[in-house]
Amino acid sequence: MTDTLADHADSTLHRGEPLVQMTNVGKTYGAIRALKGINLTVNAGEVTCVLGDNGAGKSTLIKIIAGLHPHNEGTMKVDGKEVSFSSPRESLSHGIATVYQDLAVVSLMEVWRNFFLGSELVAGRWPFAPMKVNEMKRIADEELRKMGVVVKDINQPIGTLSGGQRQCVAIARAVYFGARVLILDEPTAALGVKQSGVVLKYTAAARDAGLGVVFITHNPHHAYLVGNHFVILKLGQAVLDKKRSEVALDELTRQMAGGDELTELSHELQK
Repeated sequence: MTDTLADHADSTLHRGEPLVQMTNVGKTYGAIRALKGINLTVNAGEVTCVLGDNGAGKSTLIKIIAGLHPHNEGTMKVDGKEVSFSSPRESLSHGIATVYQDLAVVSLMEVWRNFFLGSELVAGRWPFAPMKVNEMKRIADEELRKMGVVVKDINQPIGTLSGGQRQCVAIARAVYFGARVLILDEPTAALGVKQSGVVLKYTAAARDAGLGVVFITHNPHHAYLVGNHFVILKLGQAVLDKKRSEVALDELTRQMAGGDELTELSHELQK
């Protein structure tokens, strides 16, 4: 499976090579400061986990990298060149694909249609040329099988798949269309233990294939299973920024739970 994913990875990339670099990045919306002083590097062949509670700034960070909102402080570089994306399409053209929590799928539409949604294969000039339906069905089925996702019928509505399978369809779609940086927005938030395990398995496969993965989550246990680097956000700022060798799961969990603030509260409640 990993070898298959590697077939889609850019062969010129080397593990550990920086793909996305953010330096002192900040974002304000009028008088509201959503992010301040964020330093983040996404390396090829690594999973960078960004953790934080609701309102911590995770969504704003995603939107900047994905091209939804431009940053207005600091610098962001892709492949060593400074960028400021004005649209998601511009971000995608740099090999950055985002799999959002809602997956951007059409539940009543067939699996293969969702796989090629917005990038349909046509025999001639769109919109007058017919779609290459059989070819799209074959490719979608082959790509999903490579990831270990076997659906009963490629024509079945994607809404009939499990949450974990739908996540894998979205990941396979991003990899097939040439993503080098994969942003996963809370991919296990609404899944059970078994389905979460499926998603984590393919997250690790994308990492091992040489992709740079940004794993957004509020679950330190899931993050620690696949992560190489951990950043915890609180009120738009990084309160922890460490490599895997520098932090244990207990410390990661403690910081996510509130760290020193939780300890102080515990002492107060015991008085």
